[in-house]
Amino acid sequence: MRAWLRELVQRIRTIPIYRYTAFVVAGALLFGLVQLTRTLLHDDRSCAAGVARPEDSGECVGVSTSAFDFGQRRFADTIRAVDRENRSLKAGTYVTVALYEPFSSSDADNLNDVLHELQGAYLAQYRANHDDNGETPYIRLVLANPGADGAYWERTVDRLSAMTDSSDRLRAVTGIGTSTDNNKKAVAKLTRLGIPVVGSSITADDLANGQRGKDPYPGLARVSPTNTDEARALAAFAKVTADRALLVYDKPGDPYTKTLQQAFATLLKGSPYGSWPFTPPANRSEEGSTPNTFRQITDLVCDTDTKLDTVFFAGRHTQLRQFINALGRRGCQSRTFTVLTGDEGSYLTGDKKLDRDALQHGVSVRYTALAHPDAWLNKPPATGGSPQDTQDLDKLLATAKTSPVGPLGTVSLDDGQAIIAYDAMRLAVHGIREATPDQQKIPPLSDVGLQWPQVKGSLRVSGASGWICLDIHGNPYDKAVPIVELTPQGSARFVRIAWPEDKPPAKDCLPPA
Repeated sequence: MRAWLRELVQRIRTIPIYRYTAFVVAGALLFGLVQLTRTLLHDDRSCAAGVARPEDSGECVGVSTSAFDFGQRRFADTIRAVDRENRSLKAGTYVTVALYEPFSSSDADNLNDVLHELQGAYLAQYRANHDDNGETPYIRLVLANPGADGAYWERTVDRLSAMTDSSDRLRAVTGIGTSTDNNKKAVAKLTRLGIPVVGSSITADDLANGQRGKDPYPGLARVSPTNTDEARALAAFAKVTADRALLVYDKPGDPYTKTLQQAFATLLKGSPYGSWPFTPPANRSEEGSTPNTFRQITDLVCDTDTKLDTVFFAGRHTQLRQFINALGRRGCQSRTFTVLTGDEGSYLTGDKKLDRDALQHGVSVRYTALAHPDAWLNKPPATGGSPQDTQDLDKLLATAKTSPVGPLGTVSLDDGQAIIAYDAMRLAVHGIREATPDQQKIPPLSDVGLQWPQVKGSLRVSGASGWICLDIHGNPYDKAVPIVELTPQGSARFVRIAWPEDKPPAKDCLPPA
């Protein structure tokens, strides 16, 4: 043994026992104090039941089963109503449906969208539990947050998967409000795990089954048309010829903008004008440098032949607003232009950065809404939807100002998000109850998604957005597409209903093979 080590051992042996004990106790106290400090200052990542902050983030992500509002006061009233309804349900009588949305988003437009989808989903939950002639199982609603940009989708999906075999009895996920790469990954894993998904406002063609004969998302159903169907309906409405229009599009694009660009490009075959790209930030809710690009593009628009009067725009709402603002300041003020775009146009009704003067100086903006409260009020078609279904939602909404349904705060139907989320939840409830065997209370998880091909004919869901008749891939057939125009006052004026097939579906609403 080396000399220094022998000396150390000898010294330890000569320490009186009481001093040795004091050293041990002091060390234990110091270790405990360090651990307590870490817990209090750093390591307590929980937010609420089922929700926590990841190690690399301050966002509260996961699946909330309580009245937690994700730090968003605008959600508080509706989430309290959801929690009150959930707590009224008796154990063993209900199944769970999760609303999957970015509840911790920092973008004001996205937060309004999430709020309206939350309100619509809750109203459908309340109707299912109180106004469906006592049908069961009852519906419990929980809130799944994958983070502002969906980055934590995998941990949220894993939590949802665990809830299928627990007393939660999760039987469907609804929402998935935007067509993003992270949401594509989430839907792919959910459906791979056998969890049925009902998309509310997703429209991207590559977030749908049936493309090129393949079904990559078994168990996915949607209540919104694909971008291709929206573009077909818009073309049928606008009657625009290729020599009068050009395309401005997001490059490299995301699932929504790419498929919208492809659909518009198909409509514009033979146009003498090229398609003009712009490159936004990766986070398309950020402003970036695209206003400069749009100033240049509007200069080029003025250089075109005077008979050109239509611009198809394939981009997200922030860039759409920037483009409209630039077009309002164009040099050729004597010419008028119509901008035609997809359902992202609905965000602009509440966008305070939109230059509304542009809408009074020769620029009109029309878009394909997912739903609109006025669509079925004035001489609606005989098929494809009905005023009664809209009135049923209006009556329910009127009762939501006070308890026991509400209060929910201000509920706006103008952007269509509450309506489409209400219909998505109603489709989820339909699938759950149709899959429940006679004399049993709870449906097998594997049977719920098998119901989607039967949602047609007399088994259709009569939604407030129009009839929901699904094809064998879970996509809505010839779904009503309201064409809506932005007004200088900030509202969305309903123009008329358009149809992907250029006419409403037949009375039997049976999609062709």
